[in-house]
Amino acid sequence: MRQAEVNILAQGLKTLRSHTLEAYAHYQRAAALTVPLEQEFNPPLWELGHLAWFQEYWVARNQQRDRGILQDIKHPRLPSIVPMADTWYDSAHVAHDLRWSLPLLQTEPCLNYLQHTLAETLAHLACETDDSPSLYFYWLALQHEAMHLEASTYMAQALGIPFEVSWAPDAPRYGDGFNNLPSIEWSMGADWNMLGDKSFCFDNEVGLRKTHLERFSIALHPVTWGEYLRFIEATRHRLPPYVRPSTVTADALPFEINTFGTWHPIHSQSCATHISWDDAQAYCRWAQCRLPTEAEWDYAARTQTDFSWGEVWEWTADTFSPFDGFSPHPYAEYSEPWFGTRKVLRGAAHATHPYLRNVHYRNFFTPERRDIYAGFRVCRT
Repeated sequence: MRQAEVNILAQGLKTLRSHTLEAYAHYQRAAALTVPLEQEFNPPLWELGHLAWFQEYWVARNQQRDRGILQDIKHPRLPSIVPMADTWYDSAHVAHDLRWSLPLLQTEPCLNYLQHTLAETLAHLACETDDSPSLYFYWLALQHEAMHLEASTYMAQALGIPFEVSWAPDAPRYGDGFNNLPSIEWSMGADWNMLGDKSFCFDNEVGLRKTHLERFSIALHPVTWGEYLRFIEATRHRLPPYVRPSTVTADALPFEINTFGTWHPIHSQSCATHISWDDAQAYCRWAQCRLPTEAEWDYAARTQTDFSWGEVWEWTADTFSPFDGFSPHPYAEYSEPWFGTRKVLRGAAHATHPYLRNVHYRNFFTPERRDIYAGFRVCRT
């Protein structure tokens, strides 16, 4: 979808919105529109209003769409159809804990706001051309909504809400063992001038990072539950959330996992998930291996045909930082505030929408997070 032309992009926005509404319906059926005030959560109605606000702010209210990323981000926006929208739904300026006490739109008017802003977006998109700089903001709205859709999934998991990830693709097929890769000078990053107006990328992917990679071996699959739970049994390291010991069952480990409120056996070949960066480091010390650097992961993913990814986000050794030549895009709050405080994850998880999956995508979270669908693969020098 990063290169989608107008007609495909329009269909993508509609399809993604249907998945967003499916996710919200799970919360409605579970009578879970009020959620605990926790750092990893947002009230579901705030989430929906924020999605409508974001799309309206960057498309319908944006008077410099035609300038693409070169627009003046301080230019005056057109007014929202919801008079208090900027006060309620602007995540850069509305403190997280305040979102529980704001007089937000309730279900019916909030759904109407979503419907109206999508209709506005599609009407503007129908007037665009396939090479317009304006497409950047439609692509951005699509990617942003896909991120929040995944966040609704791991919030449902944390709350034990029955939930179906209807958009999930089939699990990837992984090779066995390790690939031995040679020393190489490797470059990550994109040249915006080369991309032009025909492709989307996030600002943290733009620029250049040249790295000399020494010879290394990298696993062709992320660490499995069988491997990770052997580490748990050997070291008494803490169990991941949602996992508990159980009676041994056929073809399964003596542990089970809670998925959206229901306990299931854990199968040894499934990828270990809900693993923090700190947990991954502890495993590596025990197994006498290490996490790949971001450059090593990038090199293997882009050059090795038997290197598969997409069932869990994969922690890398690197702290999230800009590539050389970084310049923030108009959505300036996306990357720059988080440099130096997060760890980089690459790949995608089973709950990641296909529209968001991209080998160049750089995810980033604080190292203690275990609620996200994160695992890891290992490297040896």
